[in-house]
Amino acid sequence: MIEWLQVVGVAFIALGAFLTLVTAIGMHRLHSLFARMHASTKPQVLGVIVMCAGLACVMQKPRVSYTLLLVVIMQLVVAPISAHMLGRAVYRLKQLDPDVIVLDEYAEDLARAERHLREVGETEGVASGDPLPPPT
Repeated sequence: MIEWLQVVGVAFIALGAFLTLVTAIGMHRLHSLFARMHASTKPQVLGVIVMCAGLACVMQKPRVSYTLLLVVIMQLVVAPISAHMLGRAVYRLKQLDPDVIVLDEYAEDLARAERHLREVGETEGVASGDPLPPPT
């Protein structure tokens, strides 16, 4: 085994642990849901990637590296999707502070969709799968 690679791996694991700590502090200190979502996804994903790279450097086995690569890929796929779904659910349930939102483009899209459904008729538009008209 290469010793210097293990030292680099331990440094990566420590950096990943620090980024996870930053995530925890951000979740505790930030009050807005959107700020918390940012704190929970950005440094956490980078922390997991750095920790996996560090573990691969320490272990130095191809099978472990492939498994860690799969973990990183899944983290990159799942974290943005879960954050998006959480934000969408909170927005639709109106459980957020409106002062936090500077520009609300989603409200315009929802209003356009509701107008379209009223024009077409709720059951016809949904059942036929008609696309929404382009924004005017």
